[in-house]
Amino acid sequence: MALDKPYKDIPGTTIFDADQSRLGYHLNQFCMSLMKAENRTRFKANERAYLDEWPMTEEQKQAVLARDLNRCIALGGNIYFLAKIGATDGKSFQQMAGSMTGMSEEEYRDMMIAGGRSIEGNRTIGEKK
Repeated sequence: MALDKPYKDIPGTTIFDADQSRLGYHLNQFCMSLMKAENRTRFKANERAYLDEWPMTEEQKQAVLARDLNRCIALGGNIYFLAKIGATDGKSFQQMAGSMTGMSEEEYRDMMIAGGRSIEGNRTIGEKK
């Protein structure tokens, strides 16, 4: 029996639930491996070879190589694990979040200081205003 997931119709939002966790298990384990300096060094020396050591899908590997964090999330990545990729690249979480929203780091920071995104566009598709 499939679980009812009313949160599936929130535009632009991927909820990290049990299904996403299973989908992204190896992707997230790869990310966690980057907590060790020797693994970061190996990854940066030959990213593709290091990724090939993990039983991730080709689509997940391509998303990592492209640093397409939105795609990584859609493929089961958890933002807190994906942050390890950003840290490996010398990026702050704020820089990563800005890139995921199409904003510069400064634009993202200013939006968050001003109170965050507008609620408009964040309702479920079936929800009335």
